[in-house]
Amino acid sequence: MKILYLETSSKNCSVAISDNEKLLCLSEEVSENYKQSENLHTFVEWALEGAGISLKDIEAVSLGKGPGSYTGLRIGAASAKGFCYGLNIPLVAVNSMESMIEPFLGHNYDFVVALVDARRMEVYTAVYDGLTGIELSNTEAKILDETSFEEFKDKKVIFVGDGAKKAKEILNLPQADFREDVYPSAQYLIKKSLEKIEHKDFEDIAYFEPFYLKDFHGVKKKKSSDSI
Repeated sequence: MKILYLETSSKNCSVAISDNEKLLCLSEEVSENYKQSENLHTFVEWALEGAGISLKDIEAVSLGKGPGSYTGLRIGAASAKGFCYGLNIPLVAVNSMESMIEPFLGHNYDFVVALVDARRMEVYTAVYDGLTGIELSNTEAKILDETSFEEFKDKKVIFVGDGAKKAKEILNLPQADFREDVYPSAQYLIKKSLEKIEHKDFEDIAYFEPFYLKDFHGVKKKKSSDSI
């Protein structure tokens, strides 16, 4: 089964193609300027060329659904829906955090913590079992302080993602490892996507929305009656 993977939630614009679990091609670039709108469809063309197939050979699309950049997620979702509508194929969506932690599983860490930089001292975060990758805490928005994650003080833990830089500066966890150069990547969506496809866990293309976590930042507009 040929699957197209799109991951646009971060500075890394990433496209991959697999034949079942075999990665056929990866095209990605980390840019400080968030160039998804410029690069995404070019990367899709390059990935198809590298895989030696055409778009009509694609049988499903997998999208990194966030959380992350609002604009990046909108671009990725719109493109994924367009491919699915045009080719009449299913859409699966995977939490972008899961593609960040995949390379660090089975490396003697008790926990892998994904940290996506939000703003100021805020991050989007989720905690995963270091061996199985099972999510142990729901993805949430969190304000970091010196007491954050203190429950991992005596554990072997690694923090991954662009939010790890601010975490390293403030957390009192001398035994922890930090990898701030990690971004969600389409190549690490394969395992979870295949599981979802096997269970026919497909998204409703018409109503699908990315995982913004935007309520954390939302400012409630005052109703005119509130000011009375």
